[in-house]
Amino acid sequence: MIPLEHSFFNRPATEVARELLGAQLTRVLDGHHLSGIITEAEAYLGEEDLGCHAHAGKTRRNAVMYGPPGFAYIYFTYGMHWMLNAVTGAEGSPAAVLIRAIQPLAGVEWLAANRPRLAGKPGWLDGPAKLTQALAIDGDLNGFDLCDPGCDLFLAAGDAIAPERIQATPRIGLYSVPEPWKSIPWRFLVTADDPLLYNENSK
Repeated sequence: MIPLEHSFFNRPATEVARELLGAQLTRVLDGHHLSGIITEAEAYLGEEDLGCHAHAGKTRRNAVMYGPPGFAYIYFTYGMHWMLNAVTGAEGSPAAVLIRAIQPLAGVEWLAANRPRLAGKPGWLDGPAKLTQALAIDGDLNGFDLCDPGCDLFLAAGDAIAPERIQATPRIGLYSVPEPWKSIPWRFLVTADDPLLYNENSK
């Protein structure tokens, strides 16, 4: 695996979100490598973006977003779910990409053990809370360097996804966010009929 470099993340979140599709997300857990191919990601672009956590300015919760690119911003939501983001853009300009879905690649039995009720069923890793549960990602990993393969959580290069295989839609769950931020197409995903989404590990 070739780790992604910090320079990859030192760009607008919209560019990074699109190009993260096909990359590999790896979690090292108890000596085991659990990984998946990223198939869906959303961009959140600074204080001007009313859908972004940084729209109200820097807080204790979102401080990692104001740091250098390529680090993990992990937050807790709805009192039950962890969400994994990769910080993007220049230090001091808060932006991030929410990783929303993965296709299982390695350590599938461990991923399944962390989601025993739904493991192997259609869509069992197609949500940001689903993948963090499967990969045992929580707030202890907040601020980790995603470009360091020596970390317990990192991102590596994968196969590039051709533009015609990528769909752009509005972001999910921004019910009270005003326009144009509510409908801006900053959610990127591999098209549903793409063969990347189907292999023997995902049945």
